[in-house]
Amino acid sequence: MQAATKTRGPEAIDSIPAESFRAQVVESSRRFKASWLDLARHLVRVRGEGLWQEWGFATFEAYCSKELRIKKATAQKLVMSYGFLEKHEPRALEDESVARNVPAVEVIEVLSRAAERGQLDEAAYRDVRESLWERPIEPSQLKRELAKRFPEPEAEEAPVDLELRRFAAQARKLARELAGSKRVPRAVAERAAALAEDVEGLCG
Repeated sequence: MQAATKTRGPEAIDSIPAESFRAQVVESSRRFKASWLDLARHLVRVRGEGLWQEWGFATFEAYCSKELRIKKATAQKLVMSYGFLEKHEPRALEDESVARNVPAVEVIEVLSRAAERGQLDEAAYRDVRESLWERPIEPSQLKRELAKRFPEPEAEEAPVDLELRRFAAQARKLARELAGSKRVPRAVAERAAALAEDVEGLCG
């Protein structure tokens, strides 16, 4: 029986000189949609070793945006998802036959965020693992199922500043009354209306 083919794991990548590696990262970004795992692995090294500084960029995010044309949120998603696989599926980072079946990055992202929030422990991951690796299912459907099982916490509403709301209501009332008075010059009424808008803007 032929041994499983190995991918270029972290050790092999670490041995590549920085400049040669730089070209490899750019190439992997072009193939991003076909293989997110390669790009994620490269980005982990770029960030971990601070290579973006050596290549003349002010930040890791600036490097991703300007050289790879990748948004900050996408780079974070890739790095986070790779870290999740390092912990839960290390074989996927070493064995090409396993790596070929790695779920879409959007799916792994849902799990990595759930783990970050403390919703996904080892037992919970075992419960969903079959859906990830063995059951044929569309990534979009799987993502919806996982998002439903591990929901994001509801965003807290910003507190309402009652004092500002009261000021805004008073300013708007004054502006209306001034605009309706024949004794008040139009310019004064317009300034009152502009002031009312400014105060309302403070209320969000």
